[in-house]
Amino acid sequence: MIFSYNWLQSFFRGRLPKPKKLAEILTMSSFEIEKLEKKGDDWVLDIDVLPNRAGDCFSHLGIARECAALLNLKLKTQNTKFQPKTQNLDIKNLLKIKVENSDLCSRYTARVMIDVKIGESPEWMRERLKVCGLQPINNVVDIANYVMLELGQPLHAFDLHKISGKKIIVRKAKKGEKIITLDNNKFNLAQDILIIADEKNPLAIAGIKGGKKAEIDKNTKTIVLEAANFDKIIIRKTRQELKLQTDASLRFEHGIDANLTEQGINRAADLIQKICNGKTSKGLIDFFPKKVFPKTIKLELDYIEQLLGVKIPKKEIISIFQKLGFTPIDQSIGVKKMLLVKIPTFRLDISIPEDLIEEIGRIYGYDHIKPIFPLAVLTPPKRNIDCFWQKKVKNILKETGFTEVYNYSFINEKDAKIFNWQQKTLIELENPLSAEQKYLRPCLIPNLLKNIQKNQKRFNEIKIFELGKVFRTGLKTGVEEKRMLTGILTGNNMFYQTKGVVDLLLNKLGISNVWYNEQEMFICKTKKCAEIKINGKGIGFLGEISAEIKACVFAIDFEKLQKHCSEEVMYQPISLYPTAIRDLAVLVPREIKVADVLNKINIAGGKLVRDVDIFDIYEGEKIQDGKKNFAFHIIYQAEDRTLTNKEIDEIHNRIIKVLEKNPSWEVRK
Repeated sequence: MIFSYNWLQSFFRGRLPKPKKLAEILTMSSFEIEKLEKKGDDWVLDIDVLPNRAGDCFSHLGIARECAALLNLKLKTQNTKFQPKTQNLDIKNLLKIKVENSDLCSRYTARVMIDVKIGESPEWMRERLKVCGLQPINNVVDIANYVMLELGQPLHAFDLHKISGKKIIVRKAKKGEKIITLDNNKFNLAQDILIIADEKNPLAIAGIKGGKKAEIDKNTKTIVLEAANFDKIIIRKTRQELKLQTDASLRFEHGIDANLTEQGINRAADLIQKICNGKTSKGLIDFFPKKVFPKTIKLELDYIEQLLGVKIPKKEIISIFQKLGFTPIDQSIGVKKMLLVKIPTFRLDISIPEDLIEEIGRIYGYDHIKPIFPLAVLTPPKRNIDCFWQKKVKNILKETGFTEVYNYSFINEKDAKIFNWQQKTLIELENPLSAEQKYLRPCLIPNLLKNIQKNQKRFNEIKIFELGKVFRTGLKTGVEEKRMLTGILTGNNMFYQTKGVVDLLLNKLGISNVWYNEQEMFICKTKKCAEIKINGKGIGFLGEISAEIKACVFAIDFEKLQKHCSEEVMYQPISLYPTAIRDLAVLVPREIKVADVLNKINIAGGKLVRDVDIFDIYEGEKIQDGKKNFAFHIIYQAEDRTLTNKEIDEIHNRIIKVLEKNPSWEVRK
């Protein structure tokens, strides 16, 4: 944004520092001087104003306020009272205003000036406009531009006699409407564009550019001065849609003070009276349905020191606020020191106490604040149990040689048919990205099998797992969403290796009382399949998928698993005495479960049976129809001595006798 040094100087009784020094001071106060150059008798300051300060600093008055606060100078008292030269003509008899969209035009202020003489502007005005990059046109247009650069309020002037029906309407464009702007460009107006119109045609694109129809020319005698406050969002959208940026649109789209319109229009009318010999009609049309009042913010003085890291005296804080045009009121009670700060409406960027503290630091000077190491209490975050057990499970499986995979949460129709899932239990996507992603997955296994299929040519052995959500639906339960832990191992006779992995996993998670019950599962087509139980309640299963697919799978409900997990570890000293292992095979009817046999072995063996592992379940050749064979490793160990062969034989024989009490069971010797 371009500013004139001489123009800024005109706001003060005292002298501003030299241009280079002023540039340094402004730079230290969060502004940035992009260019400083001498132009005739003046200096041009190209100041990069941050967007949050556009509301007040896109004007010479705004920058002058900053200079006053930074340099402890006083602004010249501005005469806010405007004295019209004529009293016999009432504006209500000359012009009507109608605002159809008050949400897009929060304020519309208008004055009518008569007997205006159009001509050239004074040299001082032309020079200031040129320094700021604007080309002088005529005295009325130049005054409108001059006031915009001075106060930050865009204005526009219309020729009253060119306005149909002497009525101005602020509305959205109608379908098919067009406008020719002052620079002779033609625009087709979309219906979401806000315009200024008369009873017949558009007069201007609101907040952006005036139209040719009611332009000021050498024959103009009566003008309408407009100062408005438009919604910044619609101005920005219109500017982007039409690819038309102007000085007015730049200010409107950043937001300006709604209370600035009257000040701006009175300043322009006063200059027109002095320069153009115009006369002002009686009264002012001012559409302003929702008044904007100054905000008030409570500020604790202790918080200033806490945030800035430096103690600033209260008197100096109050002085800084007064320099900025704020009104501070001391609200201290006892030890609680507090200020109530009234914010002028032109400071749109101030809304919370931290904004006020930033202003204090900026004017006080960042270079006066010594850097110190921050002091803070480091509070450890609340432990996320969910994440903890997920990470724990993944690390355990990783250590056993598994690789974690991530798959999409979808399956296709072919998968649903292969696994015989009924459509009523599946959740179908309304807008799937492809046919491969028609349903939400009810199980992790199909996608894991696809991973196996793609990688089996490159690897002899594959061990992968996934921890992810599955989705199902039912008439009673509705949509069910839960996390499952599923792993697959490839190779021949992997059932017991898979069981070993599950045993290790559960053991490291602090889970005991684990049982495996033979049970057919929908996913497993062989008889090597078992349900995993903890404390008698099922949490998942493991089993071989089919005779053709040389892979074994385990699937565990992670929500249920997590409830049994424990970090507590019971200390058990390492025994000084050796173990002894004896094998035992039992031929039982097909309906008998492993748990039934394990219970009898543990009861009969007592404390000297340290552990029992099943290592084979066989049905087939050389086994009677309706029968199956269980093979166990029985581990014997005493805590206080080395067991003799005689003791082990006695216990082992006792177990055999207990098992053979059931006439349908046969211990194979």
